[in-house]
Amino acid sequence: MTPTESIDALIDGLTDWRGATLASLRKAILAADPDIIEEWKWMGSPVWCCDGNMVVGNAHKDKVKLTFSHGASLPDPDKLFNNGFGGKVWRSIDVFEGDTIDPQALKELVRSAVAYNQAKKKKKADAASHAKKTREV
Repeated sequence: MTPTESIDALIDGLTDWRGATLASLRKAILAADPDIIEEWKWMGSPVWCCDGNMVVGNAHKDKVKLTFSHGASLPDPDKLFNNGFGGKVWRSIDVFEGDTIDPQALKELVRSAVAYNQAKKKKKADAASHAKKTREV
């Protein structure tokens, strides 16, 4: 089964509000950037990636949680993050029954995560190139 098929099956298996909520959040995440890919990691978690992990989605008993891998480094002008403030790296959005998330605000947050991963990747590439040039001298 592909990661996308696994995520489809997870959503289909959530027959209450959590399935519809996760499907809606997934749609907004994927709409943020055409290069985002879906992966299935950590024994059954949907993960959305672009130049590295960005967002992990999980359905819990009372909520749907989106955890951003580098959320502490991302701007959040719409104040979507509502959990994970005690840590130095991760931030999350806990969505409870009846909550609404502005899809445009979520797309902007995901675009910030894409930009963060791309900048991190470029920085690593630049450092590797510099190290190679230094060795050649």
